[in-house]
Amino acid sequence: MDKNNDNQAEHREGEPPAENQEEDESLFETNWNESVDNFEDLKLKTNLLRGIYGVGFVKPSVIQQKGILPVIQGKDTIAQAQSGSGKTATFSISVLQNIDEDDLKTQALIVAPTRELATQIADVVGKLGFYLKLKVHLCVGGTNVNEEKNKLKEGCHVVVGTPGRIKDMINRQFLSTSFLKMLVIDEADEMLGMGFLEQINEIIKMIPPDCQIALFSATISPDIIKLTKDIMNDPAKILVKKENLTLEGIKQYYLSCSTDQNKYENLFEIFSNIDINQCIIYCNTKEKTKILAEKMTENDFMVSCINSELPQEKRNEIMKEFREGATRILVSTDLLARGIDVQQVGLVINFELPPKKENYIHRIGRSGRYGRRGIAINLVSQHEATYLLQIQEFYQTQISELPNDLSELE
Repeated sequence: MDKNNDNQAEHREGEPPAENQEEDESLFETNWNESVDNFEDLKLKTNLLRGIYGVGFVKPSVIQQKGILPVIQGKDTIAQAQSGSGKTATFSISVLQNIDEDDLKTQALIVAPTRELATQIADVVGKLGFYLKLKVHLCVGGTNVNEEKNKLKEGCHVVVGTPGRIKDMINRQFLSTSFLKMLVIDEADEMLGMGFLEQINEIIKMIPPDCQIALFSATISPDIIKLTKDIMNDPAKILVKKENLTLEGIKQYYLSCSTDQNKYENLFEIFSNIDINQCIIYCNTKEKTKILAEKMTENDFMVSCINSELPQEKRNEIMKEFREGATRILVSTDLLARGIDVQQVGLVINFELPPKKENYIHRIGRSGRYGRRGIAINLVSQHEATYLLQIQEFYQTQISELPNDLSELE
């Protein structure tokens, strides 16, 4: 497989080839069924096992039982599993197992769509690899380029980052890809979508032809599978049909609202009558997050607000406070829709339904992490009512009307 073929980039950036439905379905079939029951069965490094048990893991989740094996065996892998099921630990454990600790060269690259998610992944890799002698470097925008350059020159085994900054560091020759063994792309459907595809293509052109590629996401479409045909070599596929993606343990509700003002009123009413540890409220634009946060503050709610407009230091501070429970309500754009894990979040509110149906499952997946119970409430205006029905049909799920007595939710 030649990952440096220029024709491949042209093919991937164009429309997916028209293929018949039977071939589409065959592309989207799971072809990997081997699994293990315990972490010991994976024959991992002793110090990696210590790290796994040290973070409190006891038994591998379903995706970990299946998804670690093909990656540590060196196979290109496409793995899909529901939000909150342990995907980050799946590829982190795989990367840590395959790294040569005695060789201080960048051997693995993990790419994620947002700085917040990249930061979280780097933290997970660091904790799982605590007893291993390796260096993990976080490579994201909003940080000092000279400091980045110096850290990369010192050497690191694993680089975790966002596509723009990683591509920039490679182009400046601060980050060498010569010794890369693995490229992991998290939230693959987002990363191979039009927003990031060009940057991902550029990164793939610069990795060794024999570099192993692993893609992970909660949602992967047949079109994305087609796009991988030219960059992956006979990948192991662990896939879930979209109708099986609705998250168990998360109760989904909608509340019809006539206007935005009516949404504000209903939102305040919900918080007056329900007791939830922590909550994320999603809006579709930066402007709407600011307006909503201001209105909630005026009504004596303690809220914080995060969006891509804020400086990185401020974003880090807001996330730290939310993780530590210093703030209970966080208003956000889809910046935090994917992968972010704050285990105390029990309620997600969609002040607006997401523009992309795929992001609905990512948003509500911020609650009910690792099998815990969660609640998702959608505030639906008249012009969003049809779209809500489309989301229900897309995932073949049931979104019930919010009961008048909110105590029934707890």
